[in-house]
Order: sequence, then C-alpha cells, then structure tokens
Amino acid sequence: MSLGRLLLVEDDQRLADLLGDYLEQAGFFVDREDNGLRASRRIVTEHPDAVVLDVGLPGIDGLEVLRRVRSDYSGIIVMLTARGDELDQVLGLELGADAYVTKPASPRVLVARIKALLRRAQGDWGDPERLELGSLVIDRTRHQASLNNEPMNLSSREFELLWLLASKTGKVISREQIQDALDQELESSGRAVDMMVSRLRSRLGDDPHNPVWIRTVRGRGYVFQVGV
Repeated sequence: MSLGRLLLVEDDQRLADLLGDYLEQAGFFVDREDNGLRASRRIVTEHPDAVVLDVGLPGIDGLEVLRRVRSDYSGIIVMLTARGDELDQVLGLELGADAYVTKPASPRVLVARIKALLRRAQGDWGDPERLELGSLVIDRTRHQASLNNEPMNLSSREFELLWLLASKTGKVISREQIQDALDQELESSGRAVDMMVSRLRSRLGDDPHNPVWIRTVRGRGYVFQVGV
C-alpha cells in the first residue's frame, strides 16, 4: 500500500536515484523532476501529497519554485539545503516550507520527516480538538482553519504554529518552545521562529506594530490573544 505520491525535485542524478529508491522502498510512489521551472508547474497541476525540493536547480531555483507554488499548493514541502546554509533555510521557512533536510541528505531522516509531516497533515492528532476564538476557528482533526468564515490557506508548518499558539491563548510561548514543538533544527532559532511568526501574522492579517492576534513579548517570546 502506497504511503502517498511524492514529487522528488533534484538535479543531481546520483542523489535523486539514492533518495528516490529509498523513498519507494519505504512505500511512497515517487515521481522525479530535475528542472525548477517544470517542477513549479507540476506541483500545482499534479498536487502530490508531498514534495522534496532541492534549493539548487536549473531553470529556477528551489526557493523561487516555493515562492511560486505556495499560494496554490497546501501540501508538504521539504527543502534540501546545503549544510550550514542558514540563509536558504530561513528563506525557505519564510516562504512556507514545512521542513528542511541538509545535504548530504540521510534517506532515513528524510523518510521519517515526511512520514511525521503527513501524519500531522492527515489529522493523526488523537482525540478531536477544535478551537473557536472570536472570528477564528481551528479544527485540528481536519487540519483546517478559517477566519471570518473564510478558509485559511496554511502550510502544514503554519497550521502547527497557529495551533501551538492558539491552544495556549494568553500564555507566553518562548522561541525555544516553538522551535522544539515544530521540530525545527535551525541553529539560529530566534530568527527562524520570528520569520515563521511573521508569515503567520500576514495570514491572519495582523499588524505587528498593533497586533490583534499575536503579540510580541520582548525578550520572552509570543502570546496569542483573541482577536475580533
């Protein structure tokens, strides 16, 4: 039984073969692509369950692919980045990547990361949970959120961050707690978390200088509050 359809976007043929074979052995149906421009079209039209996306690609790079597809594709996107390339990792998270794996990529780590993200996206959370906070409704079992009765187009990581903050409304959540809860490996935890929060704020239509939903507590972290 297939665990889902996955698009592997990698122009290094040797690495693509290694990762593709391992993913198939783990139970995924794997399509492959080696060009960024073609990948951006395929992601939107084919809607795979997950995408493994290398940053360095011919045509357009992985970050540009991510920028182009994220508004139309809400599935899992795992970035492949060079080890220690913090800028790519931060930009990827800011643009909506769900996770990243550094090269040389461990196939075992990649498979484990994708499986975990898919379980969360498919609603493997345990008991039914739902939050109604003013005009914001979050359904954890369905992995859906709506604001003012309009569905929010959130990536898996954005949803996880929203749930984490909203489920602890009124309590300060530190950057380190956010990093741990989201399995974020980025060494520069503060900057990465700030980028993720900034993106979520924009999804909520929040003004960081006069926030309705997410307030910054200087030196401590963030606190979620019931908006309008």
